[in-house]
Amino acid sequence: MKRLRQRLEYFGARAIWGLFGLLPLDTASAVGGWLARAVGPLLRAHGVARHNLVRAFPDKSAAEVDSILRGMWDNIGRVAGEFPHLEQISTQRVELIGAEYVDLLRDDGQAGIFISGHVGNWELNGAVAVARGLPLHLVYRAANNPWVEDLYRQGRRNAAVALIQKGSEGARQALTVLKKGGHLGMLVDQKMNDGVPIPFFGRDAMTAPAMAQFATKFKCPLVPARVERLDGAHFRVTVYPPMDFPHTGDPHDDNRLLLIRINALLEEWVREHPDQWLWVHRRWPE
Repeated sequence: MKRLRQRLEYFGARAIWGLFGLLPLDTASAVGGWLARAVGPLLRAHGVARHNLVRAFPDKSAAEVDSILRGMWDNIGRVAGEFPHLEQISTQRVELIGAEYVDLLRDDGQAGIFISGHVGNWELNGAVAVARGLPLHLVYRAANNPWVEDLYRQGRRNAAVALIQKGSEGARQALTVLKKGGHLGMLVDQKMNDGVPIPFFGRDAMTAPAMAQFATKFKCPLVPARVERLDGAHFRVTVYPPMDFPHTGDPHDDNRLLLIRINALLEEWVREHPDQWLWVHRRWPE
């Protein structure tokens, strides 16, 4: 039954992928947004998102929360609709701010790490870097369905030189990349059950420590990159200067302080555009 369900999921995903790929970019983005706005509120994840929003923004009215949720589903659907068109978007639809920091990592002869979150169309981070001549090894969470996973890898083929699945084997691969002077791309706003508790919207959130550990171990640039949806399938990607490292004399404290700074930056982005973040994560412990 599991294999049958996975096959059905794959054929459904393949059909939707094919439809979005055949449609022009703007149409695919709009149709994806419409579908998600219609279906998303019927899903269990909608309740998770509402719960997270109410706790993160206790001063917002019910109407404001509903508006953010509609925007969130619209953004999620548009990300799906735009997935087959990432190369076109990265070369034609992106206003890039901070390109010099991409070039710095490309040309400085040392390893580096890009970090971002599930904001705007987060899939664009790698595609923009590759378009700028900086190949990234993207660290990501693999799909539970192996056939759907093949689709994801196909969609990201122009956004990375290689894909690294999260996990113990992935951590070893990431270390090898950095030892060879390569560059990682990491989305760092998801819950990690065996992570470390770091404040996020006023509450401790279990946060993956690898980004800080890698950066301090290799003393390599840790560069934040933010994607904002401007209008439809148009975007602004802002690449920030490399983050300053704490120097307390204690590596454990240094890593924790760096994680606090990273979560504070992510929170700043989310507060500015709460409808563009993926609130469906179970980001905080109950």
